[in-house]
Amino acid sequence: MKDRLTELGYAAGWRLTRMLPLPAARAAFNLGADRGAKGNGPGIQRLRRNLRQVVGPAMADAELDELVRAGVRSYARYWMEAFRLPSQSKQDFLRDFELVEAEEFLGVLAQGRGVILALPHTGNWDAAAAWVVSNGYKLVTVAERLKPEGLYERFVAYREKLGMEVIPLTGGQRPPLDVLAEKATKGYAVALLADRDLTKSGVEVEFFGGRTRMPPGPALLAIRTGAPLYAADLWFTETKTMGRIRRVEPATEGALDVRVKQTTQRLADAYALGIADHPQDWHMLQKLWLGQSARV
Repeated sequence: MKDRLTELGYAAGWRLTRMLPLPAARAAFNLGADRGAKGNGPGIQRLRRNLRQVVGPAMADAELDELVRAGVRSYARYWMEAFRLPSQSKQDFLRDFELVEAEEFLGVLAQGRGVILALPHTGNWDAAAAWVVSNGYKLVTVAERLKPEGLYERFVAYREKLGMEVIPLTGGQRPPLDVLAEKATKGYAVALLADRDLTKSGVEVEFFGGRTRMPPGPALLAIRTGAPLYAADLWFTETKTMGRIRRVEPATEGALDVRVKQTTQRLADAYALGIADHPQDWHMLQKLWLGQSARV
């Protein structure tokens, strides 16, 4: 029953949020975000701890409180925009997202070459993907199998409506890494959220002075295919999602596991640059650093 209610809740969000005028939707989601921040539930406490790790001990608690509030508003904005995206047009996607210094990235795709895009949970990554597709390029991503299955299917349908191709992280006919490698060699942008490991067997890296694990997929794909590897940085302005990508050179010496570890660390360092610039737009409400309590 709980799973069914969750699925219905998301379905209602997609339907009702699109019916509201944009100013009303923004006001409603900001109000909910402020109440959530004030309620200081487990997810908000984890966000606070994660942001403290980013900004360090020098920031006063009152400033951190404001950063957390801004972070919860940013996260609510992501969901507000996600619920509205399926009703928007190609022109909307091109207008509402801007990639700084996009020439190299678009030039690679224009040559028919694939790229590997590794993204942290920042800004609105769905808007970024819709922008890539609206520019006439193919993009593929993976989807975690959410429960209930109906909710997973809704998220797949949502991203497919934005123009993405979606393959399951688990339960597919072929290993996802094989499918993604094949797509990369056929000129696709392969987009992977990659700042948090879901398997508990990821690559251990240093990140903002602590240790965490990140998935090896982007590094493996870049090493295996030779496709250019980019770390994305996404953030919100008042009217749009902004993006910047940083080229990351894969390690070339040593055994494969050594190269994957070194390349994943380089990605982590690139993520950190963007997150440090826009910490309020990093939507990490889960346990991240090793040794943190999963509860708070």
